[in-house]
Amino acid sequence: MDKAKNDEKNGVVETIKTVVYALLIAGIFRTLFFQPFWIPSGSMKDTLLIGDFLFVNKMAYGYSRYSCPFSICPINGRIFGSEPQRGDVVVFRHPVSNADFIKRLIGLPGDRIQVKDGLLYINDTPVEVVPDGTFEELMEPQGPEGMLPRCANSPVGQGGICIKEKFIETLPNGVSHSILNIGDGRLDDTPIFTVPEGHFFFMGDNRDNSTDSRVNQLAHGVGMVPFENLIGRADRVMFSAGGRSLFFIWDWRPDRFFKKIQ
Repeated sequence: MDKAKNDEKNGVVETIKTVVYALLIAGIFRTLFFQPFWIPSGSMKDTLLIGDFLFVNKMAYGYSRYSCPFSICPINGRIFGSEPQRGDVVVFRHPVSNADFIKRLIGLPGDRIQVKDGLLYINDTPVEVVPDGTFEELMEPQGPEGMLPRCANSPVGQGGICIKEKFIETLPNGVSHSILNIGDGRLDDTPIFTVPEGHFFFMGDNRDNSTDSRVNQLAHGVGMVPFENLIGRADRVMFSAGGRSLFFIWDWRPDRFFKKIQ
């Protein structure tokens, strides 16, 4: 009897140790290499949808004070890693609010960025844009916050088809990606932005539904983002749920599981 009790006790201890070790390993893995990120808004449609779950590669650009687990990391600047590339989809820390944002990197240090009549200009040259049909989704609450999509064919009733124009935009370095257009908006014509040294200019792929570097930080926009605020690059969607809860399996999107981010 005593031996049976001891074996049972030892089994419980081993189980607890296994769980603790697993949690420690997961914590170290998250701290050093990847950070989970859940897409909360539609600013990156149709590249990223509300409810997409991904891991951010924290090693892509090296470690900064926002992504580094060690005291050796710099207060300003970064260690290790490589330079961000135009077209990368990046998670970064907002320079003012400290909230985590995800956008596409459009402007590098020294670039001149402008939008005229809805067309992006980089260093005074328009980027190549070709029509790519439409993006369609249901007019219904999306994600935990129950946000409704904006539509080019408004007004659209509940359960109707919400349509946006879709284009393929090709950046100067050859990176091509999808962008959406809802209609004429206040951010379709901007002044020229010159990106300061050590900073980057970001835009959402859902161009008329993104508060990004086109909006000054004093107006709750992103503005110019310092290099040290970059957390990491988003490379692949791991999981996607279109409903208000991760556990509503009928709202899962299997076609987006492990989808590469373009």
